[in-house]
Amino acid sequence: MKVKGFAMLGIGKLGWIEKEKPEVGPYDALVKPLVLAPCTSDIHTVFEGAIGDRHNLILGHEAAGEIIEVGSEVKYFKVGDRVVIPAITPDWRSLEAQDGYAQHSNGMLSGWKFSNIKDGVFSEAIHINDADMNLAMMPKGMSLEQAVMLSDMAPTGIQGAELANIKTGATVAVIGIGPVGLMSVAGSAIHGAGRLFAVGNRKVCTDLAQEYGATDIIDYKKGDIVEQILKATNGRGVDATVIAGGDSNAISEAVRITKPGGTISNVNYFGSGETLPIPRLEWGNGMSHKDIRGGLVAGGRLKMERMVDLCTYKRIAPEKMATHVFDGFESIEKALLLMKDKPKDLIKPVVICNDL
Repeated sequence: MKVKGFAMLGIGKLGWIEKEKPEVGPYDALVKPLVLAPCTSDIHTVFEGAIGDRHNLILGHEAAGEIIEVGSEVKYFKVGDRVVIPAITPDWRSLEAQDGYAQHSNGMLSGWKFSNIKDGVFSEAIHINDADMNLAMMPKGMSLEQAVMLSDMAPTGIQGAELANIKTGATVAVIGIGPVGLMSVAGSAIHGAGRLFAVGNRKVCTDLAQEYGATDIIDYKKGDIVEQILKATNGRGVDATVIAGGDSNAISEAVRITKPGGTISNVNYFGSGETLPIPRLEWGNGMSHKDIRGGLVAGGRLKMERMVDLCTYKRIAPEKMATHVFDGFESIEKALLLMKDKPKDLIKPVVICNDL
C-alpha cells in the first residue's frame, strides 16, 4: 500500500511523493494526521541545507492524530486513540536515555527523527517508534490548534525558560518572539520572571508576547538591542537570557546583556555558518560565570503529558499562535511556503486534515 507525503526532493526543491506504508514493529504505531503545522526549521532544512542534502524525505515534525495501527507489544494505546505526537521521539532503551539525555539517543540530536533521519509527519501515515514512550493522549475537548502546538513550539519554548535557571523575580530577556520565543515568554512567566523583556518587532507577535507576560518590548528596528536593554536596566543587564530566534549574532548579544553569574539559554536552531561568536571582554575573558546552555527538547510521553496539563489547567494558551488555519491535507504545501515568506500577520500556520 502506498501513502502520500509532502517531501524535500533536494536542497531548494519540494514536491508530493508516494512511498510504501511504513512497517510497524512490535513497539511501534501508525498515526493518521488530524492536524499538522510547518516549522521554520523545515525552511532551514529545505532552503538552507541545514542538515545536509536530503532526497525524497517527507517533511514535518509537528502533528497530532488518530492511531490506525499498533504493534503487538504496545500496551497503553489502541487503534482510534487521538494522540499528540512529539517532534522528538527518542530511543528510550539507549545508554543516552539512561544518562538523562534521551534526545541524543544513539548520537547527537538523533532523538530528532522526523524529517531528519526518517520520514516526517506530512504523510498520510506517520510511523511512531516506541509508541508507549513517545505518544500522549489528547484530552477530549482539546482543540486541534492547541494540540499541534504541543509537538514542538510549547515544549521547545518552555525549555528555554527551564534551561535559563530563572529565579523568582528575576529579570529575563527573550530574544526572538516567533512561536518558540512566545512560548519562551510564557515559560519565563510561569517560572517566576519579574521584569520580562521580549525582543521583536512584528505587532502580531509583540501583542501576544505582552498577553503571555512580557513587561517590556524591545524593538530591534529602533536601535541596538544591547544598548536598549542595558539602558533600561541602568547598565546592570538581565539575570537570564533566552535565545529563541535570530542569526548567530544573537549569541553575542545575549552574552552582552546578561549579568555576571547569569545564564544564557539557547533553543534557537542555527541553520548556517561554521561558528558562533562569543565576545571575549563581555564574557569576562572566559571567567564571567556567565553560563551558556543550549539543548534539544527532551520529547517523549512524560514531556507531552506535562504540556497537556499546562493547557488543561490554563497555564498556557498556545493555540493563540495559530494565525492562519488551512483546511485539507494538501494545504500543507501552501502553509509551508507561508512559513518561508512570513507575512506580517503570521505567527504560525496550521493545517486541519479533515479530508483524511
